[in-house]
Amino acid sequence: MLSRLMSGSSRSLEREYSCTVRLLDDSEYTCTIQRDAKGQYLFDLLCHHLNLLEKDYFGIRFVDPDKQRHWLEFTKSVVKQLRSQPPFTMCFRVKFYPADPAALKEEITRYLVFLQIKRDLYHGRLLCKTSDAALLAAYILQAEIGDYDPGKHPEGYSSKFQFFPKHSEKLEKKIAEIHKTELSGQTPATSELNFLRKAQTLETYGVDPHPCKDVSGNAAFLAFTPFGFVVLQGNKRVHFIKWNEVTKLKFEGKTFYLYVSQKEEKKIILTYFAPTPEACKHLWKCGIENQAFYKLEKSSQVRTVSSSNLFFKGSRFRYSGRVAKEVMESSAKIKREPPEIHRAGMVPSRSCPSITHGPRLSSVPRTRRRAVHISIMEGLESLRDSAHSTPVRSSSHGDTFLPHVRSSRADSNERVAVIADEAYSPADSVLPTPVAEHSLELMLLSRQINGATCSIEEEKESEASTPTAAEVEALGGELRALCQGHGGPEEEQVNKFVLSVLRLLLVTMGLLFVLLLLLIILTESDLDIAFFRDIRQTPEFEQFHYQYFCPLRRWFACKIRSMVSLLIDT
Repeated sequence: MLSRLMSGSSRSLEREYSCTVRLLDDSEYTCTIQRDAKGQYLFDLLCHHLNLLEKDYFGIRFVDPDKQRHWLEFTKSVVKQLRSQPPFTMCFRVKFYPADPAALKEEITRYLVFLQIKRDLYHGRLLCKTSDAALLAAYILQAEIGDYDPGKHPEGYSSKFQFFPKHSEKLEKKIAEIHKTELSGQTPATSELNFLRKAQTLETYGVDPHPCKDVSGNAAFLAFTPFGFVVLQGNKRVHFIKWNEVTKLKFEGKTFYLYVSQKEEKKIILTYFAPTPEACKHLWKCGIENQAFYKLEKSSQVRTVSSSNLFFKGSRFRYSGRVAKEVMESSAKIKREPPEIHRAGMVPSRSCPSITHGPRLSSVPRTRRRAVHISIMEGLESLRDSAHSTPVRSSSHGDTFLPHVRSSRADSNERVAVIADEAYSPADSVLPTPVAEHSLELMLLSRQINGATCSIEEEKESEASTPTAAEVEALGGELRALCQGHGGPEEEQVNKFVLSVLRLLLVTMGLLFVLLLLLIILTESDLDIAFFRDIRQTPEFEQFHYQYFCPLRRWFACKIRSMVSLLIDT
């Protein structure tokens, strides 16, 4: 009896798994889930722990054993999605950036979005000019340490924070000046709200960049924002396409297609190449979810989307959840006492070291200090973010296209200006939606304005170590092979047309072969099946059998006998 109880308890323990979710303030939430627990169950546990009601903007991100990033699907089993050995480690992040963060109903939601955008600023995903950068950093300073106090804040106190991947003493002084003179008296909630309002006006607000290459092999970053689809090259936003202009998202292998329909009935197809098929599929799924969330009026309008063409099934995916308009309507109905917020300003943070941590460089992991900032046109080597670093072959951020930097590393520090007026100006980088009919024309347009470097740095979220030189060289070889494999847009279109024709012929021949087999069974076999018997008894089939099939069969038999006799004679 005792052995049965022990075996039963061991089986129940085997079906329970420990999950650790890293939150936006770098604290960790650990729980236990059953083997068949869905993603929705884990997400609800997490939101209950955070006392969060406006939860539709958030999601859980994880990295699979192949070092590919994913968003946890709430309708599927957690264990089956992760496909890795427990204990499981994931990250809680903003999945859909609110179009107007100031319109969020609850302060707890605004605080979590503030933490996410602060991470984006530190990791270089939120690009801005120097004046905007200083103001944003000053808001963070005011929210975390309060009003300036000469007794507590000595000269150079702002340098103990690290707001950006790289910044100068001049910028630090500007941050301290704004904090001292302009923000006095602001509460943390007010500073965070002002931070969100300012961040919302920037072009790269809500950008979660996916590294790709265009048709000419140039590096680019694709991203989905609350307002539409964007393409970044250098420090420039070279394409912006509104959601109502996007008609279709499709992928085949490593190739991602964006179908655009604009005014004057002009239609274009943007083509990009992801580093792996898995990365391309992840890009496609992110696009499907973002388009459904921001574009649709009701979740009942959501449809299952297929990546297939006419004859092959391909991948099928359906966004599950409410859309932005429904979320806003639901938020307006929230009536409860505002929950208490435990801000983490004075708690050690991996993404933004607090003022109590000592000098900035000493509080940053050594691997992060060694990170190399490289032009996007040569590639991007990601920053290391504590225990969760982005995998080498991830597809969610700028972490895959590692550089050929032996000749350019010496002067990379001089050329890179992560945040500077002359390197990135939103007013200069706004382009109208492209109207060219071919991707080649779009590529030439982007080349004309490209000339600045990019600083879209990756927030790393796996346990992979920094790649070695051999791994970098191997990946570089793969990328060169990828570029060589796609000759030009015209050759690519010809190859796809030929493949489509071959597929059509194969399917047609297969259908004819099946029909021929069915016809032979009907006419020649003695199978007494009700379905066959009913067909044989129809007048149309009898007429076809005696007037056409039997003469054709005799003709074939005669020809075969004559050929056999000819062979025998020879």
